[in-house]
Amino acid sequence: MKGSKKRSVLPGFRLSLGFTLFYLSLLVLIPLAGIFIKSFELSWAEFWSAVTNPRVLASYRISFSTALWAGLINAVFGLLIAWVLVRYRFPGKKIIDSLIDIPFALPTAVAGIALTTIYSKTGWIGSLLEPLGIKIAYTQAGITIALIFIGLPFVVRTVQPVLQDLESETEDAAATLGSYRFRTFRKVILPGIMPALLTGFALAFARGIGEYGSVVFISGNMPMRTEIAPLLIMTKLEQYDYAGATAIAAVMLIVSFILLLVINLLQWRMQRRAEANV
Repeated sequence: MKGSKKRSVLPGFRLSLGFTLFYLSLLVLIPLAGIFIKSFELSWAEFWSAVTNPRVLASYRISFSTALWAGLINAVFGLLIAWVLVRYRFPGKKIIDSLIDIPFALPTAVAGIALTTIYSKTGWIGSLLEPLGIKIAYTQAGITIALIFIGLPFVVRTVQPVLQDLESETEDAAATLGSYRFRTFRKVILPGIMPALLTGFALAFARGIGEYGSVVFISGNMPMRTEIAPLLIMTKLEQYDYAGATAIAAVMLIVSFILLLVINLLQWRMQRRAEANV
């Protein structure tokens, strides 16, 4: 019938939007607002003193630097793993593909205990590195390894479907025109997967910033050296310093939001540039 509207299985826009805002407010916006409201119990001088304490600044530096390094390493090797899983066939491929998702299902505390056992002085790997003067457990390197472990699936599972949908005709055309493999990858493949790669990096980086369970054991929790910000927040809560804990959390939230906003802007610009070149 002319002029009739196509009925949708889901509710209309207004009702759907209302449910969406209610759901996000209940689970995300209200708890985040509670962090800032609780931190407002401190005066500006008290707030500034709480978030600029040398121990707190050290925990910020350790949390963000290790999460950044873990995200960058995962971006490189996650892309490599996704490339192998998509472009090659080999025995045991399905098993390896399934192993990628283990960090999603494994409790983070179990992962932390396992990594600490392996990389300690008496562990399988730690005992081999100890004579070389390389120490992993109870160092920032151990924290980075733990964050690599829990962040790798985000990169692989984000890049993998994009590689699967990437048309091979463009690569064949580049090869026909005499382009060598690295140039084809840099000029043809990488621009197409870069938005997905940045998304995977952002997810791994964000997960690493707030990670607690897998890090608390392998870090050693030494103030000024291996103490991460989430652990310091837990310490403040155990001391009933709720305002101080929320102040630290508020700063982490603001910095994380700014970093993720910058990453999303870069992703948007690369997506626009890729669409313009099509």
